[in-house]
Amino acid sequence: QVQLVESGGGLVQAGGSLRLSCAASGRTFSSYAMGWFRQAPGKEREFVARISRSGGMIYYADSVKGRFTISRDNAKNTVYLQMNSLKPEDTAVYYCAATPRVMTAAQAMDVIRYDYWGQGTQVTVSS
Repeated sequence: QVQLVESGGGLVQAGGSLRLSCAASGRTFSSYAMGWFRQAPGKEREFVARISRSGGMIYYADSVKGRFTISRDNAKNTVYLQMNSLKPEDTAVYYCAATPRVMTAAQAMDVIRYDYWGQGTQVTVSS
């Protein structure tokens, strides 16, 4: 089992940047592909980005492509989400998730493919 703890959320003006971190403990971090998801009030949880175990394969939701960057440091058991050019519609609770599964790009966007979740961190973008 792996435990995930997100940090780095906060309040930022539109156009600003934030960097989220997700620290993992438990079994070998490098055995897990990692994903970021978000959930806005009244909406379903949606895929943001996903990075493979080695970091060699990365997928993004179209809504964040070119603005967000996912990365990982397996030596530090941490995955990051650098968020630039933030928009009010990026406001949500952001969750990191882990899975040992090998997935296609389509599968990587599916919430049910991930086995472990953090508690979430709030990101609020003001206009």
